[in-house]
Amino acid sequence: MNVGLLQCDHVAERFAHIAGDYPAMFGALFEQYAPDITLMNFAVCDDEWPENTGDCAAYLCTGSRFSVYDDVPWIHRLKDFVRELQAANKPFVGICFGHQMLAEALGGRVAKAESGWGVGVHALEVSQTENWMQPPQTVCRLQYMHQDQVLELPTGSVVLGGSAHCPVGMFRVGQTMLGIQAHPEFPVAYSAALLHDRRTRIGDACTQTALESLQQSTDDGVVTQWLAAFVRHATS
Repeated sequence: MNVGLLQCDHVAERFAHIAGDYPAMFGALFEQYAPDITLMNFAVCDDEWPENTGDCAAYLCTGSRFSVYDDVPWIHRLKDFVRELQAANKPFVGICFGHQMLAEALGGRVAKAESGWGVGVHALEVSQTENWMQPPQTVCRLQYMHQDQVLELPTGSVVLGGSAHCPVGMFRVGQTMLGIQAHPEFPVAYSAALLHDRRTRIGDACTQTALESLQQSTDDGVVTQWLAAFVRHATS
């Protein structure tokens, strides 16, 4: 199955040696846990777009250093594209920025979280189990790296999971669109590099706690299987 990767940022050059750019990270993730999915990259942050929504069976939207409410031309165009995908019943999965883009584009609201940065490994507690969540699991430990959060959901949304630091950690809009705040694609070394680099912005105490949390095992494989199963279910 061809899935369009809507790339919304580039890994900083000083970190590229860790695991490459975002297409390489997502490619490695799906190659390991969902090898039937082939990613076709569209660097929308560089104004590279699919010709139309039918170019791929589904779309996956990456994270970004930008905010979805930034007044940037490609971000406005991406909101339009997400609305086109919804109108066409085309499956969409958003990761971090992509998760927030799903909410913002369809009438929800995203803003800086009052609780501050969400970084390191946190537990996503599943509040509603769906049949594509195979293997079933009620708690998934995942890496996070964000300041913004989804605060208001679009019409027709269902919250599927969250945590104390991020109540809307995973949500679905209709039967074809899914968002998740966490980063299953991040290798531990990349998260650690970002934390060290952003220590001043995040704060010493929060950074140290997050770095220590990276020693925990995570459920990236389980969640990637869920995302792949969601896409297959939405296209069937």
